[in-house]
Amino acid sequence: MPQKDPCQKQACAIQTCLQANKYVESMCEDVIREMRRCCETHAANSICCSGFRESKPPENKSNT
Repeated sequence: MPQKDPCQKQACAIQTCLQANKYVESMCEDVIREMRRCCETHAANSICCSGFRESKPPENKSNT
């Protein structure tokens, strides 16, 4: 029996949050942050992290 993905819970939380908030990512920053933390620890063992490996957290941009 295959092992459960260690970051599946966080990936599902992101989907739930995005659906509840009409896919506005800024409304789900907390759950996305939790996913990134999980992937930092479990990237080698998590299929759910495959998209997070290449993506970078949004940068705070200041227009000056």
